[in-house]
Amino acid sequence: MKIDYSNLEIKIDYKFKDKKLLIKSLTHKSYDKIKNNEKIEFLGDRVLGLIVAKKLLEIYPDEKEGILDKKFASLVNKKTCLQVGKNINLEKYILTFNPKNKKIKVEDKVIADCCEALIGAIYLDKGFQAAENFILTLWEKNIKDSIITQIDAKTKLQEYSLKKFKKLPTYKIISNTGPRHKPVFRMGVKLPGSKLYIGQGSSKKDAEQNAAISCLNNNLKL
Repeated sequence: MKIDYSNLEIKIDYKFKDKKLLIKSLTHKSYDKIKNNEKIEFLGDRVLGLIVAKKLLEIYPDEKEGILDKKFASLVNKKTCLQVGKNINLEKYILTFNPKNKKIKVEDKVIADCCEALIGAIYLDKGFQAAENFILTLWEKNIKDSIITQIDAKTKLQEYSLKKFKKLPTYKIISNTGPRHKPVFRMGVKLPGSKLYIGQGSSKKDAEQNAAISCLNNNLKL
């Protein structure tokens, strides 16, 4: 099966000098046991990590290392690579073992791995700057979404409250509704002297995080 890679190059706004690198980055080991993307994926994973870490330090120069680490993990994990891969229809260009030449579904892990391998191929083809441009363009929304992340909200609110009031924020359950298999929790949180901020979620933990985000948004103007 002959694949036209030119549409992919248009989609990612990058033209390879060495087309063999592009093809190799999208070749799974089931298709070719020798000339496959495993080593380029290994490289791409490291390049992605370096560029994302560099960008996070630029955006959050005063952030604590623990918070940066959580943001970093969410941006470079396989789930995010899969999402980026699907956004550029990467599965259409991946070579996997298919003896009967039928239309088959490419596994999510393979798509995520190929996304990392594509980064490695761009790095080998034109260097760090080209790889950085590619990542910062395709990861733009994910990086923007990292500005407020649920996993950090309670910690941030706790630090803010202790610093300003020398007291912890207080949480209370407002309601627990919905069927047992699909509950809806509403939790409230308040700072000393503040109004109650409400958050909703499918668990107490999620509802508390959402309440903390609401409180932070109103008190820190995030």
